[in-house]
Amino acid sequence: MAVQLRPLAETDVRDPIPPAELLAALQTPPFVLVPGTFNTRDLGLLTPLSSSSSSSSSSSSSSPHQRPRHPIRPRFLFRTGGLESLHRSTDGQLVIRDTLGIKRIFDLRSREEHARCPDPVVGKGVENVWLGDEGGRGGGGGVFRKEESPMMDLGPFVEGDGEGGYVAGRDRTGVLAGMIETLAGYDEETIRADFLLSRIGIEVAREQLLGFARKYSSSRSRSNGSSSSAGAGFDVPGFHNLVSLKVACWDAFVEAVGREYGGFEGYVMRVLGFSEEDLVTIRKNLAEEP
Repeated sequence: MAVQLRPLAETDVRDPIPPAELLAALQTPPFVLVPGTFNTRDLGLLTPLSSSSSSSSSSSSSSPHQRPRHPIRPRFLFRTGGLESLHRSTDGQLVIRDTLGIKRIFDLRSREEHARCPDPVVGKGVENVWLGDEGGRGGGGGVFRKEESPMMDLGPFVEGDGEGGYVAGRDRTGVLAGMIETLAGYDEETIRADFLLSRIGIEVAREQLLGFARKYSSSRSRSNGSSSSAGAGFDVPGFHNLVSLKVACWDAFVEAVGREYGGFEGYVMRVLGFSEEDLVTIRKNLAEEP
């Protein structure tokens, strides 16, 4: 991963990323350009943001026939910020179906979100999997589903408190991706890097997402008894933290999951019902071709 991604990933959400720098970043792995989507990345191409392109190239040149082993094999598992516009993009559907060879899309949106914009029909051979939120505040995660509502117990951690706690409910994909990356064996810095990269990936939809966050923050204020009817903004305490992507937020979330469940492994075993043997199989499937 090119070192110049770090300053862009740390851009304050109040400030736009310059278009030329954004375009270059979105053409840099692990980002994948899929028309009709945003913030789409290959989880098999993650590296720490501190890694420099020069050190990567020198390592490659010293052993040209040796490919580095990734905990998740490239072109196997992707994450994306949204598919709402995919039905209008024939090119995007072709990329997903034919170029990337994606066979299954797991939709983590709530019932309300899904009702507003149902799954796009990508084409033959691509299955949409949407399980609904079943009342869970954290969204309807379904990748590791073995018990009823597997992501519900993470709801309070995912939601946070609006004052800067953990990661906001908008980042269900980030939470699930971080859990999978942890189980696969990525190091902490690489997982943090994936979390931070969303700042770059969401830039094309930044104003829209800020609008959603203002609406969310205002509704929470009203439910907490506030009489203010004005939309939330950066002058409202806690709003900046709510919409920002900071390493400290991710670290606090991971720490909370550790206290409550003994980490992500404890969560998938104690809450989702997986065994140690299952985790071995999951890691093997993520890393190796069948």
